[in-house]
Amino acid sequence: MPLSESERVQNTGPAGRAPMAGHVVRLLGRYLWLQVVLSLLAASALIMLLFPERSFASVLVRTAVTSVGAIAVLVARRRKERRAAGGSADDLVSLDLRLRNGEVPEAPEERRAMRDLVAQRLHRTRHRRTALVLLGVLFGGLTVLTALTRDARQSIGFGVLTVVFVGWMAYQGKVQDRRLRTMWAALGDDGPEGRSG
Repeated sequence: MPLSESERVQNTGPAGRAPMAGHVVRLLGRYLWLQVVLSLLAASALIMLLFPERSFASVLVRTAVTSVGAIAVLVARRRKERRAAGGSADDLVSLDLRLRNGEVPEAPEERRAMRDLVAQRLHRTRHRRTALVLLGVLFGGLTVLTALTRDARQSIGFGVLTVVFVGWMAYQGKVQDRRLRTMWAALGDDGPEGRSG
């Protein structure tokens, strides 16, 4: 028997996530500015741990200024994804939750929106392995420079950050790619190459 909309919202998904995780994902997906603010605060706190001699206000301002390009890319990407999902942030959040839980839409318009969203993400992440290698080289180089110019505590901290961050990015990239390819196959299309150009 198919689930009602309220039952689908309460569904914790195959991983058995608590409903609270779904609320957090929904909240962050709906309000992009909240993602940006939390990311800036987390990055600033991390920098303060590594370089405690700086003031938090100066670190926060510097982090915000250096993140302008990344924020612009994030906003542009979100706008494209929202258009693919049907035009609203709620549509995008709904499709994203279904993608995370592996729920294949049944309504034709939702299937079309999901197919467009998945094709867009597969196209955007087609060079993820190369990007991951470059990220590893960049962080590795910064770790070496930190070891040469800073004390042991900062060098170790940056080394741990490099391993954790690059490892997390590799893991998340693999998980996302598997989700996207599984959904693409479930939607019954030939592949993303023809649609994504």
